[in-house]
Amino acid sequence: MSRTLHLAEQLIALPSVTPDDAGCLQLLAQRLAPLGFINQAMDSGPESFRVSNLWSKRTATPTNKAPKAIKTIAFAGHTDVVPTGPLEQWSSDPFKPTHRDGKLYGRGASDMKTSIAAFVVAVEEFLAATPEPLLNIAFLLTSDEEGPSVDGTKVVVEQLRARGEQLDYCIVGEPTSVQKTGDMIKNGRRGTLSGKLTVRGIQGHIAYPHLARNPIHQAVPALAELAATRWDEGNAFFQPTSWQMSNIHGGTGASNIIPGAVVIDFNFRFCTESTAEGLKQRVHAVLDRHELEYELQWTLGGQPFLTTPGELVQAVQQAITAETGLATELSTTGGTSDGRFIATLCPQVIELGPPNASIHKIDEHIAIADIEPLKNIYRRTLDNLHAQALAAAATA
Repeated sequence: MSRTLHLAEQLIALPSVTPDDAGCLQLLAQRLAPLGFINQAMDSGPESFRVSNLWSKRTATPTNKAPKAIKTIAFAGHTDVVPTGPLEQWSSDPFKPTHRDGKLYGRGASDMKTSIAAFVVAVEEFLAATPEPLLNIAFLLTSDEEGPSVDGTKVVVEQLRARGEQLDYCIVGEPTSVQKTGDMIKNGRRGTLSGKLTVRGIQGHIAYPHLARNPIHQAVPALAELAATRWDEGNAFFQPTSWQMSNIHGGTGASNIIPGAVVIDFNFRFCTESTAEGLKQRVHAVLDRHELEYELQWTLGGQPFLTTPGELVQAVQQAITAETGLATELSTTGGTSDGRFIATLCPQVIELGPPNASIHKIDEHIAIADIEPLKNIYRRTLDNLHAQALAAAATA
């Protein structure tokens, strides 16, 4: 059994249903400490919803050959997993790592305990071959990614910024691949902006509409306009911004009452061609033009971020090609990740992990044949970034 597979199994065996870390971070901290990493617990949140966070950093030893500023690469991820769903529907215990048909089964196998195991073993191998690298290496790990994402990476990033920590590169271990590890990486994500719109009318008997004001009837033309609006055209990296309604609720439950209000939940997934403030202003303009009586509550879940091809993307692409022969696809599709928080502190953030077809599903799994290549891609990326650092030092 490879060391990566063994560590992945150790992590899967810990039932870390969000926000419970279940000892994962302690296991990882113990593994990192002998490598020279300084571990710092940065737990957050109320006792009833305590989130475990770990910031672990190994600082390079300055030498005469070192460039003026040694760069820092962080590996980021989450130890928490989503609930299992009905246990009787699983083919095996979700927290008992199981091998079947060349696959490793267990909750977190793909999202994302195998990535974390691959991070650690890749760093172990890199440091064994390069004991004094011209790179600072860090781990940013949390047990609050599958939950509200309030007391996890977001809090750690805020504290790192407050004390002046600088990150240059970050790899988030989200499962980004489609068919084979390395065939797709995320070099950005769309922002998410949600709204809860309440349109008010006047309740009344449905047989006497002249004595009432139907908020559903009033809201529909505005909603149709919002649904038909072209918010932007996207760009070379992002598809156009999308506006979607997710819930509409109106009525009292009786069929003969015109309701006094209707509530609509909607969400923007927006690209870098639009801003949250600009989208808010355009929505309000539509609602005002239709002369609605309304309240609108906004929730900004995250800003979009983009890492254009540069040092990190190049290092990762070269690593993937060398390990798998694949020419990886850059993508910004899909939902959000903790990369949105890290990107406020780190200029180059990418997401790279195993295939994602089984994530959050019953019988979550990863092909065992994908595990070592993933670890090797991370290790080759470290080699490539270190080669860049050596080249910079030689010309300094």
